Amino acid sequence: MTLPLISLLLLVACTAAPAFAADAPRRPNIIVILSDDMGFSDLGCYGGEIQTPQLDALAAGGVRFTQFYNTARCCPTRAALLTGLYPHQAGIGHMTEDKGLEGFQGELNRRCATIAEVLQPAGYRTYALGKWHVARNTKPDGPRHNWPLQRGFSRFYGTITGAGSFFDPGTLTRDNTALSPFADPEYQPAQFYYTDAISDHAVRFLAEHQRDHRAQPFFMYVAYTAAHWPMHALEKDIAKYRGKYDGGYEPIRQARLAKARQLGLIAPQWERATTAGDWDKVEHQAWEARCMEVYAAMIDSMDQGIGRIVAELKQQGRFENTLLLFLQDNGGCAETIGRKGNLTRPEKPTLPAIPLAALRQDVIPKQNRAGVPTLSGPGVMPGPEDTYIAYGLGWANVSNTPFREYKHWVHEGGISTPLIAHWPAGIAARGALRHQPGHLIDIMATCVDVAGATYPTERNGEKITPLEGRSLQPAFASEARDALARDAIYWEHEGNRAIRADAWKLVAKGPGAPWELYDMARDRTEQHDLASAEPARVKELSAKWEAWARRAHVLPWPWTPQYGEAPGKKNTAVENPGSTAQRFELKSGDALPQHAAPRIAGQSFTITAEILEPTRDGVILAQGGVTHGFALYVKGGALHFATRRDGKLALVKTADPVPQTPHRVTATLARDGTVTLQTNDRKPVTEKTPGPLLKMPLDGLEVGRDDGGIVGEYTGPFPFGGRLGPVALTLLP
Repeated sequence: MTLPLISLLLLVACTAAPAFAADAPRRPNIIVILSDDMGFSDLGCYGGEIQTPQLDALAAGGVRFTQFYNTARCCPTRAALLTGLYPHQAGIGHMTEDKGLEGFQGELNRRCATIAEVLQPAGYRTYALGKWHVARNTKPDGPRHNWPLQRGFSRFYGTITGAGSFFDPGTLTRDNTALSPFADPEYQPAQFYYTDAISDHAVRFLAEHQRDHRAQPFFMYVAYTAAHWPMHALEKDIAKYRGKYDGGYEPIRQARLAKARQLGLIAPQWERATTAGDWDKVEHQAWEARCMEVYAAMIDSMDQGIGRIVAELKQQGRFENTLLLFLQDNGGCAETIGRKGNLTRPEKPTLPAIPLAALRQDVIPKQNRAGVPTLSGPGVMPGPEDTYIAYGLGWANVSNTPFREYKHWVHEGGISTPLIAHWPAGIAARGALRHQPGHLIDIMATCVDVAGATYPTERNGEKITPLEGRSLQPAFASEARDALARDAIYWEHEGNRAIRADAWKLVAKGPGAPWELYDMARDRTEQHDLASAEPARVKELSAKWEAWARRAHVLPWPWTPQYGEAPGKKNTAVENPGSTAQRFELKSGDALPQHAAPRIAGQSFTITAEILEPTRDGVILAQGGVTHGFALYVKGGALHFATRRDGKLALVKTADPVPQTPHRVTATLARDGTVTLQTNDRKPVTEKTPGPLLKMPLDGLEVGRDDGGIVGEYTGPFPFGGRLGPVALTLLP
């Protein structure tokens, strides 16, 4: 079939009347596949050594985009993909916690519509599988207004939350019913593995659609959790990669760069970003190599599942007229979950067993069903179901070859994603590359376009925010840059911010960091900052970013004082007369969201706490997690103060136990990093640490427990076992 004829058919399909029964054969089925925490170069067709023959075949039969972007993090990416809006416009500028600001509500708002909500009125049946992660409530007895079936999907199988065990995931749900994988009457494989369960249910939904709804086209959203931590995989898949990574980071990075250049994905003049980590200095090389073996196996398993989905489409005769889109939610993840500690596997379970029918809610489980505590650190090899380990910064740097930075940041390593588009009936090109910059807000616009749907201006009495994305269909047909013309693409996440306007990118790492400027045509790896040489361009682009940020509900934001408070919002700080110190009066059970917590980034501060009944260990005050944060706690009877800066733990503790009578404890973090701990009038313990926190922790502040990410050497929530009196945190001038 000639290209003009294909274009004519597409035009007819996109402008046809909405009565779906007659139109169904002309309108494509649509499957959007999203993977989790993968880097730009992991797939074989994007330069990687991991075996991905199914995705490679789709790339060979369709087009690959080389400059496609996500939002650098899981929740915002899902919000933007599902709605065609920037994530803040949909209400999820960060994660699923409510920060009390318009763009940071932590769940989809009612002024956005999902792809499913837009395509259903056009006659499409809609299916969602895998990771949802755009609803604040994850509990089965809570409100479900932002669960898949309430946001336009006909069927759902997956997890409402954002991460968890691959062998026993928390918040597992079919439609609106919570499940234990071991008490599911509809699905009992020989071994439950979440990636397989997602793939198997996708095939099942396709088969049931063919049986019961074959006259309708369908939209299917398949959101795998591979390859998000923990590194969990089946031994049969891990075995394929045994020994593959024994040589460390650098040989793999070199090979990936060479292959990506050969494939035309990376320009020869782009310099590779610096390798993170020296393999010769890695203490546990066998363990480190195993982390990457398991990571590769997770991707391999996902690819196998995609192959089963494709096979079902072919068996039904639907493959030719199905638009398949594959992309990733953020860059490789350098988070350090489970990489510390000295745990080894016990000879037998040490905790009470959990019944097989019990529902799990935990993201990081404390134990498995048999009663084995969750194992982490280099004392156990990752992969099995009782482990919980991330693959770390060195391998994330490999995944992001050749780019800088990681998940969270909006330099290219955090936001660059493959995009594979395959549609035999609608894309004439085979194996072609598309170099036009695009963003996942374009997925909704593309679905609306090819489906002949109408994007609403109003829904259920609420005005709907207009689409931000552009349809990719012109780029399917042409590699010309104007096939996806736009003014600019914008980003903000945790104060990291960027704008890409044609070949220029302005980017900053952190809410107070200066702007950097890069010529993406010559230097997409962001090695040569031109900000000082091009002040006029910096001024122009930063003004555009600021205007977008105010329009798109990015500002006000929670990250810095000048933007951190919405009009009328007040925190609990009390100004001390005659000084610039701020004193926060707290009590046991208080939990301040991040935007209302003391602004401790770069600050010295003092904590004082009255211990009324000091009978047991536990957290006195904590904020943050494994990347940034602090915690004051008692463990083994001794007072501990922990800080984390970019994942590195600094720990100061007293040699003597705290008194077993009521007493006061004080902890001070000075501007030069000196930590002072004192109990009553005892001699203080003073030690030097690297310094104050570099940025605001992501989690809120809690008194008497730590339900968020864990800062110190304890297992959360680690509630204080005695009784706390008043607790105060004072920001020092």
